[in-house]
Order: sequence, then C-alpha cells, then structure tokens
Amino acid sequence: MYSYIDVLSVGASVGGLRVIDMAIQLFFFLLLLYLVKKFAWGPVINMMQKREEYVANEIDAAEKSRADAEKASQEAQERLKQMKQEAQKIVDDAKEAGQKQEQEIIRAAREEANRLKESAQADIQNEKEKALQALQDKVASLSVLIATKVIEKEIDEKDQEKLINEYIKEVGEEL
Repeated sequence: MYSYIDVLSVGASVGGLRVIDMAIQLFFFLLLLYLVKKFAWGPVINMMQKREEYVANEIDAAEKSRADAEKASQEAQERLKQMKQEAQKIVDDAKEAGQKQEQEIIRAAREEANRLKESAQADIQNEKEKALQALQDKVASLSVLIATKVIEKEIDEKDQEKLINEYIKEVGEEL
C-alpha cells in the first residue's frame, strides 16, 4: 500500500499544492531572511549609511568650498576696487600737489621779480640822488668860484654866502 511518506506527500496536498513542501520552503526562506538580516543586511545597511554620510559630507564640503570661493571672489573684487580708489587718490593728490607747486613757483618768481624791481628802483633812486648831489656840489663849487671872483670885487663875505645859498636852492629846484 502506500508508504508513510507517500501518505504525507499525498495527504498533505491541497488543490495540487503540497503543504509540507511549502512549509519547508517557507521555513528555509525565513531562515535565509534571518541569516541575511543577521550576517549580510547589517553590514550592507552600514555600508549604505557610510556611503550616504560620505556623499552628504562631500556635498557639504563642496557647498562650503563654493561659498568660500564666492566670498574670496567678493573680497578680491572689493580689494581691487579699493586699490583702484587708492590709485586714483594718489593720482589726484599728485595732480593737486603739482598744481600747488606750480602756483608756489609762480608766486615765488613774482615775488623775486618784484623784489628785483624794487631793488633796481631803489638803486636807480640812490644813483639819481648821488648824481643830483654831485651835480649840486659841482654847480655850487662852480658858482662859488664864479661868485667869489665876481664878488671879491664888490660884495662882502655875508652877502656872498647868502647869494650862494639862494643859487644852490634855485639849481636844486630846477633839477
């Protein structure tokens, strides 16, 4: 008749499906899931988490690098702008200093010219006065000489001196 295994395999079939085979397969599937979870799933999940953290860190580092590069670029632009302003200020200051120096040189030249002019006028006036004095002295000497010769015969000493002084005065007014 039928053996025990045949009975089990025949009796356990429902609608053409063998229940024991399914139970054994379910048991081994669950055992496989347990073993995969215990030995493979944990390390795979850890590896996936580490990879996720690594990628997240790389993204953060890239964002930080981009932000730092943008900041450095802005700082460089600001420094460049500041240097241009400083260079323009130096140029403007140099122009202003040049204009001031030009004005100072012109002012000094005018002062020197005025000083030389005044000095020359003073020298001319001094020479003129010396010449007039020499001329007056010469005229006086000549007048005295002439008058002395004329008066020696006619005028006394007091009248002679009065006459000379009047003559000197007249000559001085004419000059």
